[in-house]
Amino acid sequence: MAKAEAGQSPPLPPSPPLMPPNVKPEHVDLPRHSIMSRRGVGNCGRRISLLTNHFKVSVNATDAVFYQYTVTISGEDKRIAEGKGIGRKVIDKLYQTYSAELAGKRFAYDGEKSLYTVGPLPQNKFEFTVVLEESRAKQQNGSPRGRDSPIGPGKRPKHSFQSKTFMVEISFATKIPLSSIALALKGNEVDNTQDALRVLDIVLRQQAANWGCLLVRQSFFHDDSRNLVDVGGGVSGIRGFHSSFRPTQGGLSLNMDVSTTMILKPGPVIDFLIANQNVREPRFIDWTKAKKMLRNLRVKPRHRNMEFKIIGLSEKPCNQQFFPMKVKNTEGTNEGETLEITVYDYFTQHCRIELTYSAYLPCLDVGKPKRPNYLPLELCSLVSLQRYTKALSSMQRASLVEKSRQKPQDRMRTLTDALRSYSYDEDPVLAACGISIGKQLTQVDGRILEIPKLKVGKSEDCIPRNGRWNFNNKRFLEATRIDRWIVVNFSARCDTSHISRELINCGRNKGIHIERPFTLIEEDQQTRRGNPVVRVERMFELITEKLPGPPQFILCVLPERKNSDIYGPWKKKSLSDFGIATQCISPTKINDQYLTNVLLKINSKLGGINSLLALEQSSLIPLIKDTPTMILGMDVSHGSPGRSDIPSVAAVVGSQSWPLISRYRAAVRTQSSKVEMIDALYKPLANGNDDGIIRELLLDFYRTSKQRKPKQMIIFRDGVSESQFNQVLNIELEQIIKAYQHLGEADIPKFTVIVAQKNHHTKLFQASGPENVPPGTVVDTRIVHPRNYDFYMCAHAGMIGTSRPAHYHVLLDEIGFSPDDLQNLIHSLSYVYQRSTTAISIVAPICYAHLAASQMGQFIKFEDSSDTSITSAGSVPVPELPRLHKNVESSMFFC
Repeated sequence: MAKAEAGQSPPLPPSPPLMPPNVKPEHVDLPRHSIMSRRGVGNCGRRISLLTNHFKVSVNATDAVFYQYTVTISGEDKRIAEGKGIGRKVIDKLYQTYSAELAGKRFAYDGEKSLYTVGPLPQNKFEFTVVLEESRAKQQNGSPRGRDSPIGPGKRPKHSFQSKTFMVEISFATKIPLSSIALALKGNEVDNTQDALRVLDIVLRQQAANWGCLLVRQSFFHDDSRNLVDVGGGVSGIRGFHSSFRPTQGGLSLNMDVSTTMILKPGPVIDFLIANQNVREPRFIDWTKAKKMLRNLRVKPRHRNMEFKIIGLSEKPCNQQFFPMKVKNTEGTNEGETLEITVYDYFTQHCRIELTYSAYLPCLDVGKPKRPNYLPLELCSLVSLQRYTKALSSMQRASLVEKSRQKPQDRMRTLTDALRSYSYDEDPVLAACGISIGKQLTQVDGRILEIPKLKVGKSEDCIPRNGRWNFNNKRFLEATRIDRWIVVNFSARCDTSHISRELINCGRNKGIHIERPFTLIEEDQQTRRGNPVVRVERMFELITEKLPGPPQFILCVLPERKNSDIYGPWKKKSLSDFGIATQCISPTKINDQYLTNVLLKINSKLGGINSLLALEQSSLIPLIKDTPTMILGMDVSHGSPGRSDIPSVAAVVGSQSWPLISRYRAAVRTQSSKVEMIDALYKPLANGNDDGIIRELLLDFYRTSKQRKPKQMIIFRDGVSESQFNQVLNIELEQIIKAYQHLGEADIPKFTVIVAQKNHHTKLFQASGPENVPPGTVVDTRIVHPRNYDFYMCAHAGMIGTSRPAHYHVLLDEIGFSPDDLQNLIHSLSYVYQRSTTAISIVAPICYAHLAASQMGQFIKFEDSSDTSITSAGSVPVPELPRLHKNVESSMFFC
C-alpha cells in the first residue's frame, strides 16, 4: 500500500531558516581569516615522472541535479526503527515493491536518513508500508516454553516466517546541483561542492553494501578469508579498499587505495577466547573478562542456520544451569507438566547433540534481558566481519604492519585489478550523471628537492645519502658532559655494570664525557611484585638514601621493551617531582649502533645538540635568518576508541634559541576526551594572569633568543581534517594572538599556518622503477586542490611497504614564503629530528609534539583520579597533568 499526495507536485518547501528561531542575531563574529588560495608552484629540484592512485573521472551530464529526500522509518508502534542494517533492508524491499510509484528511478541511500536521486521523484512526499519477512525457528516438541530456554534443533527444523511491518516516509529536502563540482574544479568557491561529492561517495558505499561488505567510512571490506591476516589475540586485519571522489587540478578523480581494518577472528567462540586471553585451555579463561568481550557479538550455532547476538553468559556451568521445560502429556494435549532440566541434558538427550567440553563452562545467553536463551559454547562460532575497535597492543601493531605491507608494484597491481573488477561505470546512479572512471593510474610530474647538508662535531660536514646518515667516526656537534649519574634496574635480566661501561666508551667516541656512575641500584626482590607506583616510590627512596644529592641524570633499565607499566609512574616521578632527566632502556643486544641511538636521546635531553642544518648554523635560512621567528608544532593525542573516560592530551612545542630551528620546548595539557581543538592555548585566570600553553613557550623563546620577541610565527598543526581548517584559523590562531597580546604587545607577529596530514589515501609511485619514490619528492600540481594551497612531500626513504607522503595544507601565509622557500624549509625540518639519523616523514616539531603528548599522557594512565587535580570541562571532569619541575621544563625531555 503506497499513499502519495494527490494531484500535481506541490511547490518546493521553503528554505530552512539560516539561524534557529531561539537565537538572537545580536552579535555575529565573522571569520577573521579565510583559507588562502595557491600562489604558484615550486621549481626547485630534479624532475621525476610519477604515478598516483587517482583515477580520472569524466562527467558528461554536468547539468544533472541530485534531489535529496529525508527518510523516516518507523515500526508499527510508531517508534523510529533503529538497528544495524535495518534501513538498507527496508529500503531495498521498498524499491522491489514500489518501483513503479517511484517511476523506476534508481537512488543512492546512505543507510540512515537520506536518499538521493538524479532528477526528482514524481512527488515531494510519499508514505509507504513495507513488510519484511524473516525466517524464525518454530518451537519444537519438547522444547522449552518456560522463562529460560536454550535453542535446540528438535528432529526437523521447521520455520515460520515472522513478518514485520514498517512505515516509511520519504520527503523532499533540498537540491544539490552536480555543476557545483565543475565550478569548484575551475577554482571557484562553491558552497555545496562537498555535498555533491558526498552523494557520489554514498553511491560507492551503497554498491559495497549490496555486495555484503563491511563498511567503515569510505572503506569497504569483502568477506574473503584470503584478505585476512592474523595479528594475535583473536584479532585479524582484513584488507579492503578506500574509495572517494576528490576535486583536483587535473579534474575530478577517484582516489582508491588499499585499506586495512581490524575484525574479530571468525570461528569457534572457544578458540577466540583462548587466543584473546592468551591461555592454553578453556579452564584458564577469566569469565568476567570474557563476558565483557563477548557482549553484543554475533554468533551462529552449528546446528541452526541463524545468527544470534550475545547478551551475556549463564551464571552457572552448562551442566548446572537449569531451566523449566514444558513437556506434552501422553494424550497429546498441551497441558503437560513442567520439568527442570539442565542446558547440557537438553542438548545431549533431547537434541541428540554430543557435547565434548561444554559441561563445565558457562553457556552463551542469546536471549532478551528478562528471557534468557542459552547455547553451549562449543556449538557457537563468531560470524565474520565484526569490527574490533579497541587499541592494538604493540605486538599486534608490529604484526599487522609486517603482514599487511605491500611493495609499490604490488599495490599498483592490486588497485588497477580492483578498479577493473568493480565496474563502477555500470552503477545506474553514476550512469545517470554521465560519470565514467578511467582504469589507469594518473601520471604526475614530481620534483626531488636537494638534500640539506648537516654540521656535526669539529665543524665537519655530514651529507645524508638516501635520507640517511650516521655518526661513525663522527662526534656530536655540541656534546654534553655527565658528571653525576646513576643506573637503576627494575628487575631486568641484564648486567648494568657492563651497560654503563659500554655507554661511557661509546660516549667518548661521540664527544660526550661520561664519568663512572655514582652507583648502580637494583630493585628490592620483595618490591618487584608490587604495583608500578609503589615500585617507583621505593626506587626513589633507595636513590635518596644512597646519594648525597640529586643526580644529573638517571639511566633506567626496564624489564619490558614496550608498554612497561613502570614507564608512566617513573617519568612522572622523575620529571615532575624531582626534575631529573632520565633515559629508559630495555636492551636486547648492546652494540655501537644501539648505544649511539641511546646517546642521541641523552645528549638532547641534557641540552646538547647532535647536528644542525648547515644553513641553520650559518644563519642563512631564507625569511628566518633576519627576523626573529618562532616555530610551533601542535598535536592532540586521544585515548583508545570507545574510552571516553580518558582525557585527550594536547601538546605544543615551540622553538628556542633563534635563529636555530632544531631546539624545542614542550607545553602539555589535558582536555575533554576526543576534543580536537586545543583549548588551553590562552587560559586567562580570575587573577588576570594567563596560564596557557603559548605564554609559557613565548617566554622561553624570549629567554633563549637574547631577549628577542618573535616577529614571525610558523605554526604546524597535525591531526585535523579539512572540515576543521577554519577552526584552526579562527579559534586556535585567535587564542595564540590573545596570548601574545596578554604579554602587553601591540604589534602582532606575522603568521604562517600549515596543517600536516598523514592520514590520507594518496600514494606516489615511480613511473620507471619498482622502488619507492626517492626522499625529497614533492608534488604540487595535477592531483592537488584546484584552489587551495596544498602539496604532497615524501621527505623520508621508504624502506619497506609503500611510502605515504605527508600532505601539507598552507592555510595562511602572512610571512610571504615563495613556494620553493616554503617547500625547502619543510623538507629541512625533516632533517632536524635529534632522536634519529634519518629524514622523518613529517616535520620534526609535529613529531616532538606527538612524543610530548604521549609521554606525559602516561602520567595519568596509572593515576587514581583522587590523586590528581580535576578541572571540569562540561559535565565530565578532566584530570589535570602535573607541571614539570623547573629543572627540566625547558629541556627536550620528550626526546
